Amino acid sequence: MARHLVTSALPYINGIKHLGNMVGSMLPADVYSRYLRRRGHDVLYICATDEHGTPAELAAKERGLPVDEFCAQAHDVQKAVYDGFALSFDYFGRSSSSQNAEITQHFARRLHENGYIEERAIRQVYSPADERFLPDRYVEGTCPHCGYDRARGDQCENCTRVLDPTDLIAPRSAISGSTDLEVRETKHLFLLQSKLQGQVEAWIDEVSAEWPHLASSIARKWLTEGLHDRAITRDLDWGVPVPADTWPELAAEGKVFYVWFDAPVEYIGATKEWADAAAPGETRDWRSWWYGPEGATDVTYTQFMAKDNVPFHTVMFPATELGVREPWKKVDYVKAFNWLTYYGGKFSTSQKRGVFTDQALELLPADYWRYFLIANAPESDDSAFTWEHFTATVNKDLADTLGNFVNRVLSFSRKRFGDLVPQGTEAGEAETRLGEEVASLLAEYETHMDTLQFRKAAQALRALWSAGNSYLETKAPWLEIKTDPEAAALTLRTAMNLIHLYAVVSEPFIPTTSAAMRAAFALESDTARWVSPAQARSLDAVPAGTAFTVPPVLFAKITDEDMESYRERFGGQD
Repeated sequence: MARHLVTSALPYINGIKHLGNMVGSMLPADVYSRYLRRRGHDVLYICATDEHGTPAELAAKERGLPVDEFCAQAHDVQKAVYDGFALSFDYFGRSSSSQNAEITQHFARRLHENGYIEERAIRQVYSPADERFLPDRYVEGTCPHCGYDRARGDQCENCTRVLDPTDLIAPRSAISGSTDLEVRETKHLFLLQSKLQGQVEAWIDEVSAEWPHLASSIARKWLTEGLHDRAITRDLDWGVPVPADTWPELAAEGKVFYVWFDAPVEYIGATKEWADAAAPGETRDWRSWWYGPEGATDVTYTQFMAKDNVPFHTVMFPATELGVREPWKKVDYVKAFNWLTYYGGKFSTSQKRGVFTDQALELLPADYWRYFLIANAPESDDSAFTWEHFTATVNKDLADTLGNFVNRVLSFSRKRFGDLVPQGTEAGEAETRLGEEVASLLAEYETHMDTLQFRKAAQALRALWSAGNSYLETKAPWLEIKTDPEAAALTLRTAMNLIHLYAVVSEPFIPTTSAAMRAAFALESDTARWVSPAQARSLDAVPAGTAFTVPPVLFAKITDEDMESYRERFGGQD
């Protein structure tokens, strides 16, 4: 049984995330993890809140809370939303954990011992109005590359270029708004990425051949431009402290590690958190997932992230892992996503544009969102969320194709044959053709899931659902019942077996609905994790005589009035 380590980019602590964030990392990671578990693999899906850095301090200040208290509350709020979306994390940790601090400091010491960290005096922005040095994100201004007027001092979120605060045009303090800024000398630790470039290039050449073009092209673009030595410490009150046993002067000054140095380490830290959270008598070996003679070679490690996170995960953190000269597990496959836009523009809390994840769950159950987002995942290019497209997808695919099929089959059978699955005649040519079609579509679905092609997987799943409707229309049991009740019984029994198959194989996409479909049948020995294409041909998992119930409507249609109210509330196309 293969072991699969799955991580999704850590959601930042300050605020509820929008649908684009969900589909760009956590949701596809969950769908893939659920699929792997269904196929019998040993899976560990790890995520955490990213809690250090400037925005956490600023958000806490706005709330009037100590930053540690703010982060604890915000973590719980985010976790509740992700539970609402049925994200099946094995552990959802916190980058402010003691485990992450311990491993981050270990990495820093090892990098220093190996000659990849050095202390340098630099000139840094200082704000007399705030009486402090300003870390990168505390400085805002106009991007020199694209002209975006709210670029941060570490990265422009508009063009994704990495910046230094001194690159900004008309810089200002993010704390006070003061433009009276000075540049003063201070000391920081630098990771000597330039000395690691050749090793990172060799690693990329070895592992990236099967990566999506989006991930590999971003990584190679960074390498082509050349890796620069980067400061990995900041002047903040909140973060992983620089260890005093190695850098006593900097530790005394209260320096902490840069959030982008410690955040990727939290994948390891959260795994240790998972191990430490084991119940009494239970043993969890976190190191076997991350550390070994050749870097946990029996583990396949897949990361999920949006394109703006790719450089940090494919270049910066691998450079760190290579530099420590220890056998830490490095990523095998990077699944990167483009942007999900809202009618072609950005989601914006301040401008009240777009749907955020907590609001989505207030409107409709999670499975509506899960299916739509994965079926329209921004894999090859950016994709746009519109209420028109969302409504059409829900009504056609979920309500009509799947939900209506389940309801009409079970309701009609109960009306004509009672609460037990009818026997009917032996399967005939139509059932044989259906079995072959279902087997072929299921094999296609598996192929796309195995290769992390989510939109194509959704198309194959939708085709599976459609096959049931086509079969039902061809056999027309509402007509068969008039002349040949046994033939109608066969049709309905076959259709009920399709419902059970749909319940099993649709679980990665719509877990709550799948559980409802499966629970419709009183099958005490129903332990199937998956249905193979060979098994699907026979369509006999639900035998005649099995008691069943008709579940409530699985998916309610979205009316035109609903759609207009959503557009009015959340914004739409002008």
